[in-house]
Amino acid sequence: MYKFGSSVFLAVFTLSILLSLTHESSGKEVTRGPYLQSMTSNSVVVRWRTDDPMSSFVRYGSNPWNLDQSASSPGYHTDHVVQVSGLKSGTRYYYSVGSRNESLAGGNGKHFWTTAPQIGQRQPTRIWIIGDSGTANDNARMVYQAFRTWTRMRGADVWLMLGDNAYNTGTDAEYQKAVFDIYPEMLGQVPVWPTLGNHDGGSADSETQSGVYYDIFTLPTQGQAGGMPSGTEAYYSFDHGRVHFICLDSHDTNRDSNGAMAKWLEADLNETTADWIITFFHHPPYTKGSHNSDNPKDSGGRMVEMRENILPILEAGGVDLVFTGHSHSYERSFLVHGHYGFSDSLEKSMILNSGDGRISGDGAYQKETNKHVGTVYVVAGSSGKISGGSLDHPVNFASINELGSVALDIDGPTLKAKFINNEGSISDWFEMQK
Repeated sequence: MYKFGSSVFLAVFTLSILLSLTHESSGKEVTRGPYLQSMTSNSVVVRWRTDDPMSSFVRYGSNPWNLDQSASSPGYHTDHVVQVSGLKSGTRYYYSVGSRNESLAGGNGKHFWTTAPQIGQRQPTRIWIIGDSGTANDNARMVYQAFRTWTRMRGADVWLMLGDNAYNTGTDAEYQKAVFDIYPEMLGQVPVWPTLGNHDGGSADSETQSGVYYDIFTLPTQGQAGGMPSGTEAYYSFDHGRVHFICLDSHDTNRDSNGAMAKWLEADLNETTADWIITFFHHPPYTKGSHNSDNPKDSGGRMVEMRENILPILEAGGVDLVFTGHSHSYERSFLVHGHYGFSDSLEKSMILNSGDGRISGDGAYQKETNKHVGTVYVVAGSSGKISGGSLDHPVNFASINELGSVALDIDGPTLKAKFINNEGSISDWFEMQK
């Protein structure tokens, strides 16, 4: 009797497992992604969404037809988050995503990641930067396609989003249309590093790190990608070789000079030894586009507060480039230092180099590595729409009312920046050298 009971139990148990496995693999599909997050020199986070709950498995390898390694996360989910660790730096891996039983997406030459170089290792790096791209229309598609045509097989190593990633209030459905439906191939190949814009903030809260923005993105809070631990996804830093990136939250986090974000920022800047430091956030300190940084009431005073409270910390810490969005135009400053007031307070001495920053023109902007003095500020908020404005802030060399995005190429002591408009033409460019 005991043996019969054991046999029945075993048969029922086995049948239940087979039924669950069969059910898990029947009729399920990927409805979002896969997309890459929090890339380091030895790890990456892979995310995707399925229409029904299932187990979470990433299969990967050096050959797209032989994915001989795997990583997984426990449980059954519709939103899948798998960290893949123990990777080699600067190495391309092909991958697929799915359940323990089958792959549902990937497993071909179009799904791959390339791990970052070791922190401190100099390696040519290409960065793509878009701002206010969340229109989910042909404007955003044209800007994306123009960059893809320009970059060709080289691709990007790092991808920054400057906020207002999904209009009008950053809902999950809006993110699907504005991000996941517009950039599916690039999301599956290049890690995207976002900042929170005011429209994204319509469905997210930085204090509690809750809402759609925080649900969608997996960002480093403990310094796992380089830099100082911030303890929050609202602001963070990461390294890619000898380039240090700092993301700030200009919308929903305290912007006081003695606030938690400012104190973390100062500590993070003191810690880095990178050749280049790039900071990005949403609200521009200098703009005369669809927003006016001279108006204390515009955007609840956020632009003024970032300029007065945060810029002195950035410049004291040697930040080379600052990227923002919010104004729907492209604006690029001279090499400047020490301008923290309204535009009429700009003094000649605050412009360290009044040239065009072009080797073919007045020459590249020169910086001394050990002094770190001089910053270029770029508003790149025209990746989804343009809204005009007077576009005449005196700190700026270029003010252009065109759709487009920015590509950076960094190779050792040389940085080259290009504004690529929606037709694929280069409307502005400059170089920095150390």
